[in-house]
Amino acid sequence: MRARHRFAAIAAAVFALAACGDPASDFNSAPSFATNLSTASYDGSSDDLLTAGLGWDGLAAATAPATSATPTKAELRKLAIWTNYRALVDMTSAGGYGRLFGPNVSLTGMVDTTAGAGKIAGTEYLAYDDDGTHRRNVTMLVQVPNSFDANNPCIVTAASSGSRGVYGAVSAAGEWGLKRGCAVAYTDKGSGNGAHEIDSDTVTLIDGLTSTANSAGNLSHFTAQPGSGTTLASYKATWPYRYAFKHAHSQQNPESTWGQATLHAISFAYYAINDKFGELKDGKRLNSFKPSNTIVIAASVSNGGGAALAAAEQDTDNLIDAVVVGEPQVNPQSSASLVIKRGGTAVAAFGKPLFDYTTLAYLLQPCAAYATAAAGSPFQSSVTNTLSQPFATNRCAELASAGLISGTSFQAQADDALAKLHAAGWEAESDLLHASMFAFATPAIAVTYANAYAKASVTDNLCGYSFATTNATTGVPEAAATSPMAKIFGNGNGIPPISGVVDLVYNNASGGPVRHSLANNDFAYTGASCLRDLYANNATVAASVAAIKVSGNLKHKPAIIVHGRSDALVPVNNSSRTYFGLNRIAEGSQSKLSYIEVTNAQHFDAFVAFAGFNDKFIPMHYYNVQALNMMWNHLKNGAALPASQVVRTTPRGTGAPDITTANLPAIATTPSAGDAITFTSNTVNIPN
Repeated sequence: MRARHRFAAIAAAVFALAACGDPASDFNSAPSFATNLSTASYDGSSDDLLTAGLGWDGLAAATAPATSATPTKAELRKLAIWTNYRALVDMTSAGGYGRLFGPNVSLTGMVDTTAGAGKIAGTEYLAYDDDGTHRRNVTMLVQVPNSFDANNPCIVTAASSGSRGVYGAVSAAGEWGLKRGCAVAYTDKGSGNGAHEIDSDTVTLIDGLTSTANSAGNLSHFTAQPGSGTTLASYKATWPYRYAFKHAHSQQNPESTWGQATLHAISFAYYAINDKFGELKDGKRLNSFKPSNTIVIAASVSNGGGAALAAAEQDTDNLIDAVVVGEPQVNPQSSASLVIKRGGTAVAAFGKPLFDYTTLAYLLQPCAAYATAAAGSPFQSSVTNTLSQPFATNRCAELASAGLISGTSFQAQADDALAKLHAAGWEAESDLLHASMFAFATPAIAVTYANAYAKASVTDNLCGYSFATTNATTGVPEAAATSPMAKIFGNGNGIPPISGVVDLVYNNASGGPVRHSLANNDFAYTGASCLRDLYANNATVAASVAAIKVSGNLKHKPAIIVHGRSDALVPVNNSSRTYFGLNRIAEGSQSKLSYIEVTNAQHFDAFVAFAGFNDKFIPMHYYNVQALNMMWNHLKNGAALPASQVVRTTPRGTGAPDITTANLPAIATTPSAGDAITFTSNTVNIPN
């Protein structure tokens, strides 16, 4: 860690330079890539940075904040914070919200249950991060709390989870940073919640308000571009009620610049804290806060965690001091020498890129969800999500006919499909989660990333898929009673299904376009096969996947990765375990990365609120916060980082009684020998 100096000493040095004549660079100015910049201040009572004026109890309310028919910026912001906060956290008291974590729980564990507790006053700085084309328009947001301590300046990054908008990591990393009095540097990474309603030519702006694409011009968050040989007008004539989304259809492979977007957000945060708290000279703000005197922690979860790791690897200006991420979605480079063992036995597979294992999951999960070992899976046969056994039976039969699985009966085929997932890197602890992953995540993620990696236009209908508003019963595309665009900034997640209105549609279904889960009585098997073929046979996809791979070299930065062993969306073998091994190969004895693997933890904490999850799984968020606290203590007080380890939690069990710290043992600084994760002879050793 580079040396830190008290702000007063730095300020004195700055003024000493000023006496000799400051160069222009000593004065604060916005980065050249920051455009469409605006600020807003919040009093911490009627409105605030963390809860949008709702308080901890308002965030927990099951009913979304009221919005008018034509929502204002303030209404959309409040809705976005309410939606995104809840998306990543179990909001039930039994699951720990309001007792073990939440806006009303201090970093020392003190709980304030008064109405409205947890509000934080401060200022927001909002801008686009653009390369001059006005097509990139990544959204950056910096929250600077009034509690920012100029004598102990700090910045925490919060790149959005998934394909969410700029508030997408408000509960994952933003809350911790604000409670610490740090500025929080958010970015939507270029894969944020930008939407274009093709029929009406309506797009979203940086603050969620809408406009026609023509009127918005360069201020559009995202405007779809047609593929070669066609126009958007001809597309909507043939395919009405369709939508384009930024992550899927920007034709830029945004994932390749997630690291850069995070670094740019840090630079923008320096501008913001200097604009608000920098020393004044001749009526201008100086660059009082710099990398030499400000702690920066790159943090977030899932895709945001992957962005933080990529940023740390790409950090040539020493902007980042440390990294703390949860369940990071990373695509590790291949290493012929790396071995991963669990319980002394080599794992079947590891290090596969997201597009490889996600397209495989889209093929196999509907069948594997009915395996013997998956009996009783949550959402296995939900009418709402139509993971019906007849459709699954057909999918299994088609997989067997194609030689992808074996077995002559439905049960045997389902069991083999699950075995194939194990062989591709999933742990048995994920068996009960494949149904919910298919119902809520895998298909739309596979389609979105296929489009992103293929750099496809919305007009391409890649592999026969599109996004459209549909009839709630038949699944056939139709005009929505009310366009989702007015509120999509507030309740969208960047990947359909969105708002219960925009769905994933399979255009090539027999009988015509229909929601993918109803297509051809087999969940659109042909479309899923097409997506899988792209991974093996599409040169653009191959180049895009190559462009996003990470090396594991964190440049000796202290880092903590926390990941749930049961994760079925981002399997540990294909992500964190592999990254840990690559880091040890790259940095050797100089590595400062601790890998914490948590049992009975999966990817979506919000699921833990539901029956079938609440008795089996614990909240990962609790450990993400603990890891951040441990890193802070390391940076500020020189405390030792925890050794890599398995943390063995205890599920709540039958009836899912209130979770307590007895269920959630602390991350140990020095784990017992039976829990230690080690690296020897290029081998990652994970205890059972």
